[in-house]
Amino acid sequence: MARGSSGIVAGLTAAAVAAVCFLAYQASASAPDSVASSPAQASGPTAAAPSAKPEPTKQPLAVPADSDTGARVVYALKDRRVWIVDDQEKALRTFTVMPSSVSPPPGVYQVTSRSGSIKGSDGVPIEHVVRFANVEDVSVGFSAAQDDSMQPPDPTMRTGGVRMKRADGNVLWTFATVGVKVVVVP
Repeated sequence: MARGSSGIVAGLTAAAVAAVCFLAYQASASAPDSVASSPAQASGPTAAAPSAKPEPTKQPLAVPADSDTGARVVYALKDRRVWIVDDQEKALRTFTVMPSSVSPPPGVYQVTSRSGSIKGSDGVPIEHVVRFANVEDVSVGFSAAQDDSMQPPDPTMRTGGVRMKRADGNVLWTFATVGVKVVVVP
């Protein structure tokens, strides 16, 4: 009886291997040439060379090219991002921000005043306020909510607080003293 069952197992195994080989052949026969060719064929002398140079990889967190030069804070309105750049053109830090309901037009500004800890125009307790622009009687500046939130501003209120996380606010506060350049780009 043992001899008969091993013959059945051997027969089933052979049938399974044959079925797998058949399915593999079908898959390779219907695959596109770019996938179906073997590595030996692709690297042989008849392999086609790439038709175009690969595009250089764009660094999405690189300092915007149109953001002036020297030590500065760069604020990209569309990207909702800030860069702290040293005088050697090296980005010391970059981070996302929540824009205020009032944004300054693109241009070059300077830090005009700072406040350690106050209540924001939206009623939220904030810290490390770095002001750099005035737009239609609204003071615009960077700040961090003391509860570390970055809620979107109320669209019915005219506020100028560009919010960031507290850790980012600490770094910006240390760097952006009165007179430091702030460049706003689209």
